[in-house]
Amino acid sequence: MDTILSTHHICKRFDHHVALDDVSIEVGRGKVFGLLGPNGAGKTTLIRIINRITAPDEGSVIFNGHALAQDDVFHIGYLPEERGLYKKMKVGEQAVYLAQLKGLSSRDARTRLKEWFEKFDIMPWWDKKLEELSKGMQQKVQFVITVLHEPELMIFDEPFSGFDPVNAELLKREILAFRDKGHTIIYSTHNMASVEDVCDDIALINKSHLVLSGSVEEVKTRFADGSYEVRAVVPEEQARQLAASIEGAELRPILPSMNEVFLTTVGQTVHESEQES
Repeated sequence: MDTILSTHHICKRFDHHVALDDVSIEVGRGKVFGLLGPNGAGKTTLIRIINRITAPDEGSVIFNGHALAQDDVFHIGYLPEERGLYKKMKVGEQAVYLAQLKGLSSRDARTRLKEWFEKFDIMPWWDKKLEELSKGMQQKVQFVITVLHEPELMIFDEPFSGFDPVNAELLKREILAFRDKGHTIIYSTHNMASVEDVCDDIALINKSHLVLSGSVEEVKTRFADGSYEVRAVVPEEQARQLAASIEGAELRPILPSMNEVFLTTVGQTVHESEQES
């Protein structure tokens, strides 16, 4: 596998809390990599380490074949779960400013921003203060700012949170379009419903440990219970016959959803944690 980013034996502690314990992952270039886990599992801590916002106590991060360095952040776009734009600043003004921090000229930033704002139907809000926008509009703006410099690696922490289905689908299409153009995506979530639509590979963190990893298909196959279904396009009367006698029937295993994999892997420990608290 052509790996763009890997972490090796990452450990991170905060006072008496172990946030990450010996976590190693490999993110394939040009893939959507799902970083999964329940709330408090350690996903955001790992993302902050990858973005050099905080440092690991132990372990290393390799980016494009070398130890992650400060300049590498120019090749990374990060959309945090907690959105952080300036409420009192005008939308266009701060978008241009933040784009310049990522290395774009003012002219290039304005050109690219106007293209994205028109695509997302937010151009009329260019001269409005951010606080005048709806939550969904604000999240669109932050998404645009995250991807504007077209970084090699894009990291989205719960990107669909707060979006209605229409806008969530819009963002999903844009994320997959970036993947199809060769960009790499790390998609962090605890919402399994979207994982199968978006991710190629996944890593599941629970209670600071990496407990599961692989391609989505491999993971689902690993958790299959041996059940099969038979599908065929036939008249209803024929469909009622035994599956084995139906000509052209398709026999394939019934694979669990990623939500079922998640619950099987971490559901009991989450329940135990809730009882302890």
